[in-house]
Amino acid sequence: VAMHSDHNGEPISFANCDVVVTQTTVNQRLAPAPIENRSAIAWWEDGRLILELGCQGTHPIRNTVSEIYGLEHDQMRVICPDVGGGFGAKAHAAPEAVVLGELSRRTGRPVRWTETRSENMTGMGHGRGQIQTVTLGGTKDGDLLAYKIEILQDAGGYPNMGAILPYATRIMATGVYDIPAVEVSSKSVATNTTPTGAYRGAGRPEASAALERAVDLFADEAGLDPAEVRRRNFVQPDAFPFTTPTGTIYDSGNYEESLNRALAAAGYNELLEEQASRRASGDRRLMGIGIATYVEITGAGVGSEYGSVEVLADGSARVVTGSNPYGQGHITSWSMLVSDQTGIPLDRIEVVYGDTDLVPTGETTGGSRSLQIAGSAVFDATGKLVEIARQRAADLLEANPADIVLDTDTARFHVAGTPAVSLGWEDIGATSSDEANQLFALSDFTASGPTFPFGTHVAVVEIDSDTGKVELRRMIACDDAGVILNPLLVDGQVHGGLAQGISQALFEEVRYDEDGNPLSTTLLDYLMPSAAEFPLFERVELETPSPINPLGAKGIGESGTIGSTPAVQNAVVDAVSHLGIRHIDMPLTPERVWRAINGI
Repeated sequence: VAMHSDHNGEPISFANCDVVVTQTTVNQRLAPAPIENRSAIAWWEDGRLILELGCQGTHPIRNTVSEIYGLEHDQMRVICPDVGGGFGAKAHAAPEAVVLGELSRRTGRPVRWTETRSENMTGMGHGRGQIQTVTLGGTKDGDLLAYKIEILQDAGGYPNMGAILPYATRIMATGVYDIPAVEVSSKSVATNTTPTGAYRGAGRPEASAALERAVDLFADEAGLDPAEVRRRNFVQPDAFPFTTPTGTIYDSGNYEESLNRALAAAGYNELLEEQASRRASGDRRLMGIGIATYVEITGAGVGSEYGSVEVLADGSARVVTGSNPYGQGHITSWSMLVSDQTGIPLDRIEVVYGDTDLVPTGETTGGSRSLQIAGSAVFDATGKLVEIARQRAADLLEANPADIVLDTDTARFHVAGTPAVSLGWEDIGATSSDEANQLFALSDFTASGPTFPFGTHVAVVEIDSDTGKVELRRMIACDDAGVILNPLLVDGQVHGGLAQGISQALFEEVRYDEDGNPLSTTLLDYLMPSAAEFPLFERVELETPSPINPLGAKGIGESGTIGSTPAVQNAVVDAVSHLGIRHIDMPLTPERVWRAINGI
């Protein structure tokens, strides 16, 4: 699979650039390695196939598997219980899960499959797997003029999602910068290895890693502060909506503000002074400072989702959502959206999901789409429900609907100016005596486009020059996700993303020997960090509302993996740059760093 896009139909030129840097970088394979391995059980019931499995979307899996079995959609049911991690790798049914229905039919009994950890490490799709050659040129003052990236994607033995990951890298190739000339080319190749696929970020971390590494290389070559090179080339806030040279349309952003806030929180000038002082004193512990400013795309692909809200006779609410949670906090978030508009307490709101018999339709949870699309569906349905309830309250109170006020503090309706006479949701719910009079509203929300959250991550590292061991001293993250609904959930998503992004930079790599035999088949062979390997992450708030959806929300689930990886890599290279070292590939293991320091 080959893809090429260039500038105005012509290959770009670096002839007018004072400074040009070129570097080949490796964005290594990663194993998603969710704590819960894949598992499924299938059985037949009254001629219907029932499949229960951990997944990221019941309806897409039902649609695919039912077609394989020659069944109508209503002849199959897919149930998704609590899921122990997915990270994109459980977006599709595993082949083993698909065949369970046939095994159950032949045996006349339910059939269950649960993979071992070794099977998971070699059978579940791997992430990343790109070799990137970047060329970046600009003026001696730091203006970026031309950028070229050539991508070689390892798609594995059965190319699927992995083969098209470079597309996601291409559309985000220029990141936060207004670079006039851009050229992107890619080749996806089949290899005798596990197929690559979606893994937290899916093509966007690769774009950020390549570009942010190139910006630091350019700044070093030009003798400029990498922060100032970034600041000088940002897309400006008044330029949005902004169309990039690759045709992507950014909805909103304030990239310089994210950089300023992150640098201020880090104490950037003081860090530079400390670094200079320690180098002058010959400190064997080498200090490095790394910056990465990123933008990513969320809510791309299928931009619609189902949501409904019903108030029952006892005044409680039931939310039905087509979006499957697997750790993101949907139940809390959707309950908050309903409670904020209705006043119904959170503990009286039920959220139904993950069952094709109970949910009419739905899409895959992925691409950081949930709040902005599925959340907007619930928000929209709730607004419709309140208007229906307002009309019923008006009938009961013998008033004009326009005069009816809903006090969300008490969850009661009353006529404006006369709060003494009021109706609760249980009073309105009691009017739902039959199906025709249900207090119910639904929304099939469709977004007008994706959103583009952004941010700046700053990493501070120390390297033991005798051993090459890298210690991450500080990690500062300023991430925009539009309007924040639940800060605690955002913190959780960012912390998890930072951990995975840092882990790619320092620890994780799926390896094969020269004959193609896998060497990373257990957690003994694949270095996954624990909380002890990380400092306390420092988060800086920033909100830039999106005009794309009624919540003003953007995705946040993958942002942590997109900025942290290049920030840490840049910090490590910065720590040894005074020794003449220009680049070190990930993962930045002690041996690899030690070899670079010693010129081996």
